[in-house]
Amino acid sequence: MKEFELIKRFFAEPGVTRKDVEMGIGDDAAIIDVPDNSHLIVTTDTLVQGVHFFADMSPRALGHKAVAVNLSDIAAMGGDPTWISLSVTLPTADEQWVKEFSAGIFEICEYYNVQVVGGDTTQGPLTVTVSAKGLVPKGKALMRGGAQPGDWIYVTGTLGDAGVAIDAIKNDKQLPLLHEKFIIDRFEFPTPRVAIAQSLREVANSAIDISDGLISDLGHVLEASNCGAIVNVDQLPLSEALTESLDEHLHYDFALTSGDDYELLFTVPEDKRGALDVTMAHYGVQLTCIGQIQGQTGKLELRKDNEPFEFEGRGFQHFSKDS
Repeated sequence: MKEFELIKRFFAEPGVTRKDVEMGIGDDAAIIDVPDNSHLIVTTDTLVQGVHFFADMSPRALGHKAVAVNLSDIAAMGGDPTWISLSVTLPTADEQWVKEFSAGIFEICEYYNVQVVGGDTTQGPLTVTVSAKGLVPKGKALMRGGAQPGDWIYVTGTLGDAGVAIDAIKNDKQLPLLHEKFIIDRFEFPTPRVAIAQSLREVANSAIDISDGLISDLGHVLEASNCGAIVNVDQLPLSEALTESLDEHLHYDFALTSGDDYELLFTVPEDKRGALDVTMAHYGVQLTCIGQIQGQTGKLELRKDNEPFEFEGRGFQHFSKDS
């Protein structure tokens, strides 16, 4: 199957059709109708085999994850994801593989009402690039640079689960049978916190998604906001799956440095904590306060039982020696 046949069969027809798309797949570029009083959010992520996913990852999971990591970036800015374009490089045009991959793409797009509006297919080593677009009301976007001293630091969900999956796959470790599916799904089928993020527009000062690990991503917020922070490691939300899959001395290591959770980290001023509790009560997602923003620029202090907690780890970073 050649390129244009592949596009027409697996990508051009199925999926969401939005009224704000004047021209989607089928021409040289897409034409989008952007509403008044909205800002356009654009993000792009590339997933490379051997770096972001393993060779035996199912094509359906890869399709899901490629979209999810981009929608998570839109969510981190309080946006409503709307359209994606997709570029995929394939070693061969394996019809069954592409069928399952596109199913993963369209399943998550349908859930979040996102339309695939274009892209490209080429031949080469397996690589997937998604560019996602979203909308946010003017003046309402959440950014890394908005944290203020005194803000409370919150995270959604639990931390470190995807890291447990990555460690198990890399090192051929056996996970407890009871928790294996949960742990692997946390890595292969992450859940972008889109609805929650939109509700945070009115209460949060800053936000970021946790893709490179808590320490690394909180560090981005502190740098952009010219602030410091105290994080209480004994308050980090850990799943039962993580605690029963790892030795106790590794719990904090994974929660602090593992990437790929795609949970939200955000900061809320004291006078809006009550509004946050009311807003979040409708979503059924675990929400945990893990610390507070401080005035010391760039300083991150870890504490356990109100005592300093010494820790040398860090999050993931491309081009570092041990990445």
